[in-house]
Amino acid sequence: MHQHSVAELSRLLAQGETSAEALCEHYLARIQEHDSALNSFIRVEAEHAKQAARESDKRRATGKALSPLDGIPMAHKDLFCTKNIPTTAASKMLESFVPSYSATIVEHLERAGAVMLGKLSMDEFAMGSSNERSYFGAVKNPWNHEHIPGGSSGGSAAAVAARLVPYATGSDTGGSIRQPAAFCGVTGIKPTYGTLSRYGMIAFASSLDQPGPLAASAEDLALILNQMSGFDPKDSTASRQTHTVFDGELDRPLQGLTIGLPKAYFADLDPTMSERIHAVAKQYEALGATLKDITLEYNDVAIATYYLIASAEASSNLSRYDGVRYGYRCDSPKDLLDLYQRSRGEGFGDEVKRRIMIGTHALSAGYYDAYYEQARRARRAILDDFNAAFNEVDVILGPTTPTPAFKLGDKTDDPVQMFLGDLYTVSVNLAGLPAISHPAGFINGLPVGAQLIGAHFSEPRLLSIAHQYQQVNNDHRKLPEAHQ
Repeated sequence: MHQHSVAELSRLLAQGETSAEALCEHYLARIQEHDSALNSFIRVEAEHAKQAARESDKRRATGKALSPLDGIPMAHKDLFCTKNIPTTAASKMLESFVPSYSATIVEHLERAGAVMLGKLSMDEFAMGSSNERSYFGAVKNPWNHEHIPGGSSGGSAAAVAARLVPYATGSDTGGSIRQPAAFCGVTGIKPTYGTLSRYGMIAFASSLDQPGPLAASAEDLALILNQMSGFDPKDSTASRQTHTVFDGELDRPLQGLTIGLPKAYFADLDPTMSERIHAVAKQYEALGATLKDITLEYNDVAIATYYLIASAEASSNLSRYDGVRYGYRCDSPKDLLDLYQRSRGEGFGDEVKRRIMIGTHALSAGYYDAYYEQARRARRAILDDFNAAFNEVDVILGPTTPTPAFKLGDKTDDPVQMFLGDLYTVSVNLAGLPAISHPAGFINGLPVGAQLIGAHFSEPRLLSIAHQYQQVNNDHRKLPEAHQ
């Protein structure tokens, strides 16, 4: 049963060939059997899920299914507030936090009949690229348990890759959906900034954060986005331009499509990875697309720009965790200053502290113009660069990551090398663009991903392009041997 896609499970439910309760029990059993090796879940909500499944079956029995997702199990990255269910952001700081409300995308999926099985691990406060920075322990890659699954949505990607859930939510601030999707061999999309509500999503960098789904295929992502989307007045950054139908172009052929291949993306790329991505490009060409080399002049400043802006916003956002109102509070503080210092020192992990310090420094008097203001100007240049490219091509194709997933512990003591793993993803967030990563084959037994980048609000087209590729390529259907 777990080898079926979301779209296939939806059809089986509609045809009465299975039930929501049977699916729920099946996936809970898989979590019980497989997650001890992966550590992808922070908490499993079995009784909550079983009750939701029973209610779904009752609705379907009377012909009142809420959506194509009604009755299909899923799980949320533990960054999204879930009413009366702990939401930790994988941090000691929020270990005991129980929200009194749910995030908007959680509510949207509940209204669609989603059966939430639990909350998934992540890098603490979404700050990381390997999912080794979780307070609850590192998550393992289902394809090789000695390797990282990517981050920060590593728990989501690992759970989908091992088919512990058919789909999961994630968030993407600098590649945190796309990079783990590539490392784990699943499909993930980062929508245009403002497409999905950020209300109830614990903030890292507010001008960059964007929720999105991970699943096996582009078709699945389209069905999920149909239910996740919708303008939200509670989110001041939500856009009224957002689509509410994402599967309307899935069958659109690729004839007339021009795909740009940025020279900068391949200049220093590992030859084996370059070969894989060019093989994907040739397949797109065989499907009717035209390939064109393009130039993105400011790609080399993207990493520095991103980490300055993201760290500055993190410094501001995380100042609210002071041990006074909610979250972790140190024992027996001597005075207010001691309360602040020890609560934050004990509650935050090392990577979060590092980024707070970088951001605070960049925003401080005497350094603001030299660092933060320069980064803001570079961000504008990166956006202009992309806009110029989209005057020449319809979409941009490149690698999602420079390499396959590296081994656990390989880069934890070298933050610069860890940052460079996001080389091909961060510029998309800086520009607010949509991008999708889909499986692109394997290198030494580990999956790699190809990334498609589109103009603002071009998600339906990106999904259709990836879907056409997945009609002639089965990499997205392959399961890790240890979790079949």
